[in-house]
Amino acid sequence: MNPAHPVVLITGASRGIGAAAAVAFGRARWRVAITARSVRDGAEHAHQLRRPDGSLLAGSLERTVRAVQATGSPVFAHAMDLMDTASLDRALDATLAHYGRIDLLINNAVYQDREMNALLLDLDDGALQRTLQGNVLAPMHLTRRLLPTLIAQGGGHIINVCSGAGKNDPPVPADQGGWGFAYGASKAALARMAGCINRELGAQGVRACSVNPGLVSTEAVKTTLGDDGVLAQRYGAMPPEAIAQALLWLASDARAPDLARGPGMVDLQALVKQYALA
Repeated sequence: MNPAHPVVLITGASRGIGAAAAVAFGRARWRVAITARSVRDGAEHAHQLRRPDGSLLAGSLERTVRAVQATGSPVFAHAMDLMDTASLDRALDATLAHYGRIDLLINNAVYQDREMNALLLDLDDGALQRTLQGNVLAPMHLTRRLLPTLIAQGGGHIINVCSGAGKNDPPVPADQGGWGFAYGASKAALARMAGCINRELGAQGVRACSVNPGLVSTEAVKTTLGDDGVLAQRYGAMPPEAIAQALLWLASDARAPDLARGPGMVDLQALVKQYALA
């Protein structure tokens, strides 16, 4: 990146991978911008993932802001709802107005209602449309709005957080711990964006990559699969902080561009192991 302190915009940064990435980039002296629906702890929304007892997941933009501030780097937060296109525009425009540029967009936010992993016979059109809106249309809209800015400033980088569910069949049915069609289809569609960006805009300094974080021990995953204390031992789950270091490596290491432009998804857990990033 050309600036001494480049700007990263991370969506879905109230918890999990997004929050951990915000802190990692802050420690690396990037200027950080974060978005999410939950501005404060305890915020309630429609189509919201909850624990089995009905309680809300911990996490908010305010909490992540405090964590990034502790690194000494500047941080800008703005509410954003994947299901509301106008809010996508407001968040992007506010970030550009605040920092004057964006060097890296990490499309990390995901639609998290349990209906995205419904069994086929239980999946209605509305649930499928909401999943595609949150996981495909929203990140595409943000990316399309940002591309002219990246071209005008001489380049930039886009990382789309995808999933192995976008290229593999579930190991078991969705109601037994696998994933549903809506989620898998949405992640498969998102994974196709990076290649088009590289082919169409690579000569203008814009590069993109699709990444697969694998199973990560976020609060959302623990809520979905159950937190029995052995996610790492039984399923190979990594903590969000390790995945955040892999995202930072992709954005800043001189070896990353050739890898990121390759076909398929970049395996973030493999990066963590290969380069001892954790």
